[in-house]
Amino acid sequence: MRRDHSHSMPPSRSRRQFLQWSGALAAASVTPGLSFAENADFRNLLILIELKGANDGLNTVIPYEEAAYKALRPRLAIPRDQVLQLNPGTGLHPALKPLLPLWEQKELAVVQGIGYPSPNLSHFRSIEIWDTASRSDEYLDDGWLTRAFKSQPVPRSFAADGIVVGATEMGPLQGLGTRAIAVSNTENFLRQARLARPVEDQRNSALRHILSVERDIVQAAGKLNAHHTFKTDFPQGAFGNQVKTAAQLIASNAGIAVVRLSLGGFDTHVNQPGIHAGLLKQIADGMEALKAALIELNRWNSTLVMTYAEFGRRPKENQSNGTDHGTANTHFIMGGRVKGGLYGQAPQLERLDGNGNLPFGVDFRSVYATALDKWWGVDSKAVFGQKFAPLDLIRA
Repeated sequence: MRRDHSHSMPPSRSRRQFLQWSGALAAASVTPGLSFAENADFRNLLILIELKGANDGLNTVIPYEEAAYKALRPRLAIPRDQVLQLNPGTGLHPALKPLLPLWEQKELAVVQGIGYPSPNLSHFRSIEIWDTASRSDEYLDDGWLTRAFKSQPVPRSFAADGIVVGATEMGPLQGLGTRAIAVSNTENFLRQARLARPVEDQRNSALRHILSVERDIVQAAGKLNAHHTFKTDFPQGAFGNQVKTAAQLIASNAGIAVVRLSLGGFDTHVNQPGIHAGLLKQIADGMEALKAALIELNRWNSTLVMTYAEFGRRPKENQSNGTDHGTANTHFIMGGRVKGGLYGQAPQLERLDGNGNLPFGVDFRSVYATALDKWWGVDSKAVFGQKFAPLDLIRA
């Protein structure tokens, strides 16, 4: 049974509505007494992109020469003549064409075979595992980024430790002890956050916490703005708007360690081909625009972009022209200092388990350790409680 982590005294209805209407949520301040570690460099920005619902990695990065791929997917397999070749035997879905220049410039890493032991195929539980970087049989209160920032705090001069764009759930920033904000629209956030005028009240700890939340919103609002004019042509649609909002937040130069974006709809049990192609095009167009905006801001070399999802899809197609919940998956890492190429373990289609799922070759916490150890200089062992080897895909 999952634990109930709710507060003993919920916020008043009016304050709860303010937090929802403003599109912003901030957590309590960093634990007093901790100092900013000199070896952690949070001037390096991390951008996470969650592919909600679990992207089909096998039709994203395609083993097009494998006979087993075509046998498992007689209807869903992408025809060889449509695959965008990365190397002999491996290629991208045709909707990902905007990512090819990144690959050719060696600024895109493709990490295959990402998963974890004893995988859970429930959306809710598996994304909780990914968000907290827990074992499959372990329940943690705090997200992995929250624990990282407790271990080595982000400078107090930053507007926020992390900002979630386009969603209200905090994911890897969940839990107390970090300054995290959820923003659905930059200008709406700035306008409505300034409506918060908290007054001091010492009568109970629950109310003091809510007031502290609102103070952090006001403080952040004073540092963030949407005034930058970009030459970049941002894609239309909800995800394109997220990318534009993220770019505006980064352009504020107010100090942000991490930004998380998300795109839903990847739970493609039925009629996958057209739905999946449309989603991948949104991701590719968004990542292309994100790179262009970061170059404009002179932040491309100081930004690391990583995709993630709760799990992959089953190799064998189902009877509804779709795919069911699977295990090992493929994700992208891009940036000006990324060593582009193929990493991890290619799909082992001849070694499926008893449920018809792929074995994993890279623990997802090794991907997170890459961001912590190699990008920020944060000790990942202190965050995860054990050592996971980071991937060697970042240039100094």
